[in-house]
Amino acid sequence: MAVSSALHRLLRVRAVEEEQRRLALESALSQSQALASALNAAWLRMRQGKALLAEVRDAIEIADRAAALVEIDAARRRAAALRPRIAAAEATASRARQDYLAKRLERRQVETLIEEARAQEAIESLRRSQQSTDERFASRRHIEKAEQTREAKA
Repeated sequence: MAVSSALHRLLRVRAVEEEQRRLALESALSQSQALASALNAAWLRMRQGKALLAEVRDAIEIADRAAALVEIDAARRRAAALRPRIAAAEATASRARQDYLAKRLERRQVETLIEEARAQEAIESLRRSQQSTDERFASRRHIEKAEQTREAKA
C-alpha cells in the first residue's frame, strides 16, 4: 500500500495555501505597523506643536502662535483618523493570523496522514519480509527432513 498520489497532491495544495495565508498575514502586519508608525508621527507632530506653542508664548508673534495651534490641531485630527484604521488593520491581521494557523494545521494533518501511511507501509513490508524468511526456513527444514528420510531408507 503506497502513499497515494492524492495525498501528496493535497499536501502540495495545503502548502501553497499556507504560503498564501502567510503572505497575507505578513501584509496585514506590515500595514498595521505602518499605521502605528503614522500614529507615532502624528503624536510627535503634536508634541512639536505644543513645544512651539510653549516657546512662542513668551514671544508676541501671533503668526507663530497660530502656526503652533494649527500644527497641534492637524496632529490631533490625523491621530483621530488613524485610530479606527489601526483597529481595523489589527482586526484584519488577527483574522489573517487565524487563517494562517488553520491552514498550517490542515497541512500538518495531511503530513501526519502521509507519515502514518508510510509507517504502516514499512510495518507491512517488514511483516512480509519476516514471513518470507520464515517460509524459506520452513522450506529448508522440510527439504532437510526429506533428505534424511531418503538417506534412512537407502
